[in-house]
Amino acid sequence: MKVLLIEDDRVTAESIRRGLAHEGFTVDIAGDGDDGWWMATEASYDAILLDIMLPKRNGYCLCRDLRERGDWTPVVMLTAKDGELDQIEGLDFGADDYLTKPFSFALLVARLRSAVRRSQQRCVAPTDAGLLHADPKSRRVWANGVEIQLTAREYDILEYLLRRSGEVVSKQQILSGVWEFDFDGDPNIVEVYVARLRRKLQAAAGMSVIGTVRGAGYRIDGNAA
Repeated sequence: MKVLLIEDDRVTAESIRRGLAHEGFTVDIAGDGDDGWWMATEASYDAILLDIMLPKRNGYCLCRDLRERGDWTPVVMLTAKDGELDQIEGLDFGADDYLTKPFSFALLVARLRSAVRRSQQRCVAPTDAGLLHADPKSRRVWANGVEIQLTAREYDILEYLLRRSGEVVSKQQILSGVWEFDFDGDPNIVEVYVARLRRKLQAAAGMSVIGTVRGAGYRIDGNAA
């Protein structure tokens, strides 16, 4: 597995490189955001480990730029920030996972492998539920014929619900199915994203078919108009 590590602290970068090499990974290192962008766009990687506080181009911007370019290489963000809003911001820019320094190296390897496995297993068949349509290849969503502009994480959650149209899906199921790791933050983060999705669906297409089943979770009605 070939990994691009974008980290400006040389000691940290070398420590991670040695550890991953011991686990059988091949690691290239970039010391700032611009070099990281150049390497990420000039070569093919199985995953990117991305520090947030970088010189020249920070991790948020770099991740956003890659996603806007259509590059969906799994990204695991590494940062000293640990606030919930920081996590939401990183995930909204398209990161697949988020680790706060200091972290367990074993956990880093597990999260990295999980992100790669998740990307390899991603379903590419379009899905529909009523007047909602999602195209995983382009990661675009339409509601009643109107395209809805979603962040990367909003798209992942909506697609997860669409593929389970008519089923009641709990917060924990969404966390496990979308994040796919032992989430150690506040599970109410799901409520934040669902609320955003409802607002965007309502504003763009005058519809919001994500219902709440009290005490159980959420459900998309595939018959909803």
